[in-house]
Amino acid sequence: MTQPSKPEPSNPVVTHRAQPALLMPQAQLTATARELAARYEGVFSPQTVERYVFESYTALQRTAKITTHLTALAHRFAADRLRALAQADGTLAKDVPEVLFLCVHNAGRSQLAAALLDHHAAGRVHVRSAGSVPGSEINPAVVMVMAEMGVDLAQEFPKPLTDDVVAAADVVVSMGCGDACAIYPGKRYLDWTLDDPDGQDLTAVRRIRDDLDDRVQVLLMELTDPTLRGAAARSASSQPTHR
Repeated sequence: MTQPSKPEPSNPVVTHRAQPALLMPQAQLTATARELAARYEGVFSPQTVERYVFESYTALQRTAKITTHLTALAHRFAADRLRALAQADGTLAKDVPEVLFLCVHNAGRSQLAAALLDHHAAGRVHVRSAGSVPGSEINPAVVMVMAEMGVDLAQEFPKPLTDDVVAAADVVVSMGCGDACAIYPGKRYLDWTLDDPDGQDLTAVRRIRDDLDDRVQVLLMELTDPTLRGAAARSASSQPTHR
C-alpha cells in the first residue's frame, strides 16, 4: 500500500539570518555616494561621485587587514579625493597651501611628516599623505613617538597615491618612493632623504621624527612667510616638469 506523502511545511525554516541592509558594504557605500553627491551638486555628477566612492573602497580593501570600519575609511578617503579633484579643477578655491607627503607604504615617514606639519601649522596649511604601495596599518612605533608629542594618529590610515591629490598639491614632498608620483608643472617638488622607521627601535624612530620636525618647520615658514613663499614659488616654476 502506498504511503501518503507528507505535506510541505507552510513555514519552511530559514537557514541563515538576513543582515540589515545598512550592514552591507554596498548599501553603506551607496549611501556615502548619495551624501557626497549632494555635497558636490553642480560640481560633479552623481556617477562620478559614486565611481570615486567605490574605487576608494576597493583601493583600501586591497591592503586592509581588518575591514570592520573600511566603509567609514572609504568615506573619508573618497571625500578627500573629491575635494582634491575640485581644487585641481579650480571649482573649489584653496584657502591655504596644500602639501602632499609621499613615501612607499604611507605607514612611516609620510605619516610622521604630515602629522608634524599639521600640528605646527594649526590650520595655516592643509596636509595630505599617500604611499606608492600602501601598507595595511601605520607603524606602531610611529604612533607611539607622535603620541609623545601629544599628536594622536589613531584615526589615520595608509592611503594609496592618486593623481587627484598630486594635482591639488602646491608642494609635493617625496621620501623614498622614486618616480611613482605624476609630475605637474608649476608645483614645488622636494625629495627628502632619511631613514625608514620600519623595523627600527623607538630611539631610531624618535631621531627620524625629530629630523622631520626640523624640516617641516622650515617648510612651514616658507609657506606662510610671504617673502619666503614667493621665493619658493619662483623656484618651483623654474624646475623641469620631468625627472
